[in-house]
Amino acid sequence: MRLTKFYIPALKEAPADAEIASHKLMIRAGFIRKLAAGVYSLLPAGVKVIRKIEAVIREEMNRAGALEVYLPSVQPASLWEESGRWEVYGKELLRITDRHNREFCYGPTHEEVITDLVRRDVRSYRDLPLNLYQIQTKFRDEIRPRFGVMRAREFSMKDAYSFDADEEGAKENYEAMRKAYTAIFSRLGLKFRAVEADTGQIGGSASHEFMVLAETGEDRIAHCDKCGYAANVEKVELSDIAVSGDENVQDLQSVDTPNAKTIEEVSEFLDMDSSRFIKTLIYKADGNIIAVLIRGDYEVNETKLLRAIDSGEVALASEEEVESVGTMVGFAGPVGLENVRIIADSSVKSIVNGVTGANRVDTHFFNVNPGKDFTPGLYADIREAVPGDPCPRCDDGKLSLARGIEVGHIFQLGVKYSEAMKANFLNREGKERPMIMGCYGIGVGRTGAASIEQNHDDNGIIWPPSIAPFDVVVLPLSLKDEEVVRVAESIYEELKNGGFDPALDDRNLRPGVKFNESDLVGYPLQVVVGRKGLADGVVEVKIRKTGERMTVAPEGAFHKIKETLEKLSSID
Repeated sequence: MRLTKFYIPALKEAPADAEIASHKLMIRAGFIRKLAAGVYSLLPAGVKVIRKIEAVIREEMNRAGALEVYLPSVQPASLWEESGRWEVYGKELLRITDRHNREFCYGPTHEEVITDLVRRDVRSYRDLPLNLYQIQTKFRDEIRPRFGVMRAREFSMKDAYSFDADEEGAKENYEAMRKAYTAIFSRLGLKFRAVEADTGQIGGSASHEFMVLAETGEDRIAHCDKCGYAANVEKVELSDIAVSGDENVQDLQSVDTPNAKTIEEVSEFLDMDSSRFIKTLIYKADGNIIAVLIRGDYEVNETKLLRAIDSGEVALASEEEVESVGTMVGFAGPVGLENVRIIADSSVKSIVNGVTGANRVDTHFFNVNPGKDFTPGLYADIREAVPGDPCPRCDDGKLSLARGIEVGHIFQLGVKYSEAMKANFLNREGKERPMIMGCYGIGVGRTGAASIEQNHDDNGIIWPPSIAPFDVVVLPLSLKDEEVVRVAESIYEELKNGGFDPALDDRNLRPGVKFNESDLVGYPLQVVVGRKGLADGVVEVKIRKTGERMTVAPEGAFHKIKETLEKLSSID
């Protein structure tokens, strides 16, 4: 493609609301433009990247036996009412009323639609297994869309849904999708991990997230480099901490702690390590006040808490709500706290002669012991992981923490939707049974943005060859020099005819501008054709990722480019 014929408007500066590298660079390099909050237009270079990602996805999904469909994006409320999600999904669901006052939504996901489609035609075990996928536009009305296409309200997703007659078949489909996803993200040149994850609003019995490793990732993952175990911090399994038998249990005492409310302040005042503290947080869960206990040097993971108490939502209680149950912010503790359900993290079991709030201003208890001075209604793993936690899968592994960007998520749905929506079939014995389902999603635009987060420098994007908008850019440095133009055109035409997707920067711009924009856009290779080089009988090939420069005779440029791109692709 000649850049004089291509629309790729570069900007010197990113907009003020662009916070992360992918957002800044996609706008500056001319890949996207903002239409409204969380809604973006894809420009031609952006479309090329997305289509290449989609092509890899399609190839691997087809190879795994999935069949492509295309489902409506506007969905009737009646289907969501059948599944029970119309009322519980929340404000992220964009609800629409048509001229006849019938309610619809703009689909954030398609479990209901696909289940309805399959239940109409599949009647027998002979029709199963079945795996259907699509690449479709979704809409989720995010309260705070940010980071460009990374967290947009309108976005492109590949979603697939499997239907099986039994658990064994469902697990085989799940494993096939796990392998397909591994192949997809490997081919896209991404460094990633598949991690155990919470099922969230989609539901189901188990799930894995595919995380692109990047410092800007919103998600945190715990992983063991010894055995390969990895999980989202919302799902990671943390072992109970052994109780030390070296310390004798002492009698409860109160101590004045003037102007000391936080763990840090009280720890300093009493000269005691925060690991000896029992931190008490008052939450409101589905309208009920609960007390949540955790060791002082740990933090509560609210997703784990939700799962432990089987609640729909939790939030820290207001100061008035805290006082309504006989305690106060900064001095809450479990001793004497009546008529409030107490949930304790497993770490609290190991505390001997600990410290906690006394439910009175400027007062704490010390020598507090679980089981003697208070008894939780439930012990559960509800804390955040910390580096060095024991691995739950191997004997001597330790967990490390990293940040990641979720680009894919696979779920074992079971019969959550098929039971609710009566998607049944007749098994071999002629008995009616609900189909066993799986669900498998990839954020297409999000994957492109995640690639940038992982592959960029101060000068711009560094695309892996598999998804770059163009394989290579040919840069003639002087359009007034006939020989420079002739050689550049010759290399460009040879690349086109040889099956590559090259760009020719035939714009009448200064060399410095061409170099800067080439780095910004992120072409994997740059072929520089200048008077000085041609005088020596060579052109220059620059690798964007490493900055390495090679000289080659013009007639050997095609083979050098082919060889270099193959090496870059195999490395990625």
